[in-house]
Amino acid sequence: MSPEYIAVLMFGLLVTGLFMGHPLAFVLGGTAVLTAIIAGKPMVLGIVINRIFGDVLDNYTLIAIPLFVLMARFLSDSGVTDRMFETLRLLLSRVRGGLALAVVFISILLAATTGIIGASITVMGVMALRPMLQYGYAPTLTSGVIAASGCLGILIPPSIMLILMASYSPLSVGELFAGSMIPGVLLGLSYALYVYIISVLRPDLAPSVEPDEKLSRGELLRMLVVEAMPPLALIFGILGSLLAGIATATEASAIGAALALLIVIIRRKFTLATFYSAMLETGRTSAMILFIVVGATAFTGVFNITGGLRATQELIRALDMDPWMLITMMLFVVFILGAFLDWTGIVLLSFPIFLPIIQEMPDVSLLWFVVLMAVVLQTSFLTPPFGYALFYLRAIAPPEVRTGAIIRGVLPFICLIVIMCLLVALFPSLVIWLPDVLYTK
Repeated sequence: MSPEYIAVLMFGLLVTGLFMGHPLAFVLGGTAVLTAIIAGKPMVLGIVINRIFGDVLDNYTLIAIPLFVLMARFLSDSGVTDRMFETLRLLLSRVRGGLALAVVFISILLAATTGIIGASITVMGVMALRPMLQYGYAPTLTSGVIAASGCLGILIPPSIMLILMASYSPLSVGELFAGSMIPGVLLGLSYALYVYIISVLRPDLAPSVEPDEKLSRGELLRMLVVEAMPPLALIFGILGSLLAGIATATEASAIGAALALLIVIIRRKFTLATFYSAMLETGRTSAMILFIVVGATAFTGVFNITGGLRATQELIRALDMDPWMLITMMLFVVFILGAFLDWTGIVLLSFPIFLPIIQEMPDVSLLWFVVLMAVVLQTSFLTPPFGYALFYLRAIAPPEVRTGAIIRGVLPFICLIVIMCLLVALFPSLVIWLPDVLYTK
């Protein structure tokens, strides 16, 4: 069987399996096995198994994934977020759209301490969804700002997605963390700016909230500083040690998990039941990610050995496009895939095809392209029909918040992500400047 037919066969089986509703990990692995048998090359499965155990599961960078998941769970159990949101809500009560702004600012801070989308959206949804609806906020704005802001954790470091991207590219975790820092924070601030502008232009979507006069602004500021100290110490411990070169990504994740556990103990929230629950959730989440990694490794291994990868790359090169058009096409493919696959599958399937072609382009920074791709992948959580943020929010939203309102609510934020992609594309220094400062000797 020719490599071209193998490429068509594998992607056809992949799409068929996904639309039948099977889990991504098993679809990827099953496609690899079936293709090897149909192509008459079952011997390649032995090579793939050696690669899985020798290269992938022996990659120490991936140890950071369960440690960051554990850190996120500990921070959620500490109750820091609840107190910070309440303080910020009171502080911004005099500002138009203050509740929505509080959601954005807390989500930015959560993104810099968790990197787990499900945890961020669930925490913010439980805390902010009903109060915003009770104060008369529109369901579209309420659901949109919670879903979009909760997704910032895959772009603002420390991010599990960036760790996986680094392990499958020539880039280091520190470079990716530094490169995505400015675009991630700017995207969060653009959400806040949009919320404020829409609140001023459409006060019916975000009505004024009567301020609480029991506490003065100075007292609220002091409360906010006190409540912000633990997560800020956590951020400094992780990113400070990593970007300064004191610790590797794995060591920084261990520092983060230890500091998060210390915060839980200091705030007297530690119990054996919550500790067991945190360990159980960490095991489930890590196993899910690593199963997808194993399945995708099998898929790309068979795809590569049987010639499908080379045929696909040659087809892209044969298009003879200008570099900017080719990059635009790649990012558009990632955007479309985001409506049907999660970020793990997209990264593991697209990196082996795209990155070698990008590395051949003169004057194109690989770091810039990977961060640009990470910005685009923000949309994968928001685009229907399989946007994970939509499902997380639907699970905790009251019945009066319709699914259609949730989808309409995220559309403006998808547009903001596209605008941020254009800014990063036009101004590569947003990505390259901080890594150059930290890593240029």
